[in-house]
Amino acid sequence: MAKILVIDDDVAITELMSVLLKTFGFETLTTNSGVEGVRLAVEAAPNVVLLDLMMPDLDGWQVCKEIRKANTVPILVLSAINDPRMVASVLDAGADDFLVKPVPSGVLVANINKLVRRTTGSLNMAVTNAKKKTAPLSQSSRTS
Repeated sequence: MAKILVIDDDVAITELMSVLLKTFGFETLTTNSGVEGVRLAVEAAPNVVLLDLMMPDLDGWQVCKEIRKANTVPILVLSAINDPRMVASVLDAGADDFLVKPVPSGVLVANINKLVRRTTGSLNMAVTNAKKKTAPLSQSSRTS
């Protein structure tokens, strides 16, 4: 099971992301502090970090730079800011990808799985198994 760290100063967002990601089979860690996020990125060894840009203690650019000093965990920035210069600057700061909020859940999960595959070489098995469980039974596998 892939572990996702969500760093966002908005408590409602971190709670929503935690519930959403758990429904897709991810383990989640959340924090509303950039400083705490950097610590968790190092100590908890997440597979992917979801990061907001606009935070009061350390902003997303600073968090990216600090995480990059310690490890290469994929960082996916989620922000309401849709300015190409801002996107370029956060990618230059160390982020791996950028999505503009609001993001459809399927797009978010697909991007997380892409980053997990890049680092582990496999899909999130919980998501893969959940899809198998919801697949319709074929005629030959049904019992009477």
